[in-house]
Amino acid sequence: MKNITISKEVYINNRKKLAKELKPGSMAVVISNDAMPTNSDGTMKFRQSSDFLWLTGVSQEETILVIFPDSPNPDFKEVLFLKETSELIAIWEGKKLSKEEARAKTGIENIVWLSSFDGVFRNLITDADNVYINSNEHKRAVIEVETRAARFTRKCKEEFPLHNYHRLAPVINRLRMYKSKEEIEMMQHACDLTEKGFRRVLKFLKPGVMEYEVEAEFVHEFVRNGGGFADYAPIIASGKSACVLHYIENDKPCKDGDVLLIDTGAAVNNYNADMTRAIPVNGKFTKRQKKVYNAVLNVMKATTAMVTKGGIWKDIQKATEENMERELINLKLLKMSDIKKQDPSWPAYKKYFMHNVSHFLGLDVHDVGYFETPYKPGMVFTVEPGIYILEEGIGIRLENNILVKEKGNFDLMRNIPLEADEIEEIMNS
Repeated sequence: MKNITISKEVYINNRKKLAKELKPGSMAVVISNDAMPTNSDGTMKFRQSSDFLWLTGVSQEETILVIFPDSPNPDFKEVLFLKETSELIAIWEGKKLSKEEARAKTGIENIVWLSSFDGVFRNLITDADNVYINSNEHKRAVIEVETRAARFTRKCKEEFPLHNYHRLAPVINRLRMYKSKEEIEMMQHACDLTEKGFRRVLKFLKPGVMEYEVEAEFVHEFVRNGGGFADYAPIIASGKSACVLHYIENDKPCKDGDVLLIDTGAAVNNYNADMTRAIPVNGKFTKRQKKVYNAVLNVMKATTAMVTKGGIWKDIQKATEENMERELINLKLLKMSDIKKQDPSWPAYKKYFMHNVSHFLGLDVHDVGYFETPYKPGMVFTVEPGIYILEEGIGIRLENNILVKEKGNFDLMRNIPLEADEIEEIMNS
């Protein structure tokens, strides 16, 4: 699974798709993310803008892409600006892309050093009527730090106030909803690597093991196969901690009789897998634990069957909530009287199932997309129902990654153990 690459044709096609969506006389300017500071002279590990990755595959800071289909100069219909490397940078930070390497990776012929950007851009923008600029418009994003793209937008409007400025996000978000064949292959690789990690953990887990030791087993399997963690902190939550939806401390012992909730996944070439499983620490579910587990599994299977062409997210969410309500009644966690007197703004089932059942998946774990859009082939969604019973110390969530096809769907995690009996069998073999 090592050294899996994406061909430059993918990025060439993605830029062509974007170019077709622009108004006549338009240029699109896509700015890389910042290298973010920590403390002293430290920096966080660099994470490239997903839009930039989708268009170029370049995971390097201080990089700018300009797409200008109607440029009167054919050499500048698309141009990539790179930070020029040096021997000093190579020694301290590592080698940066050369022009030749950037051409080979992206399929962009015109590569220009970033130091020339201001002069070149001034010449280009005078021939454009409209300017599209990228920004993070994910509905769940909380942005308190000014981004490199935001700084560029402000500067551009100050210098060229009479141009028509447009949001690139609505355009590129629609395009990124649909995964190409090669993108799906990357996501399948990530899911296959997640399977390797999970099977390793099934054989490793026993009472007394620390949550961080379980995390380390995933690290070992992901990294040794050329991948890494998906773009979120892994959740390794035992006992009552499994009822904390975004628990990331991973610092407690896994106790005999508890269930361990694992929410993690691998990433390959920045494409993410997102898996959740709940497994018995001692290798055997109690009767109650298995009953709750199978209730969640029933809901998961019913929801997965609905993730098909023409489906609508809100309808699938509503049907999931209705199925979950029935399961909670069967588990004697709810009574019909609770439902009859419930507050419509916070239905009774939300005490035990308080999150949505699905989200887009791709270059981002909570990938961009529009939930009101009917499902179409090439979309990839998670399906992740859960039941959290804090008073019993049981938290069960199950999650697979589902590709919408022309007919039906395809489970990218079909090979990852899911049935309670299969999990017990592997753990005790």
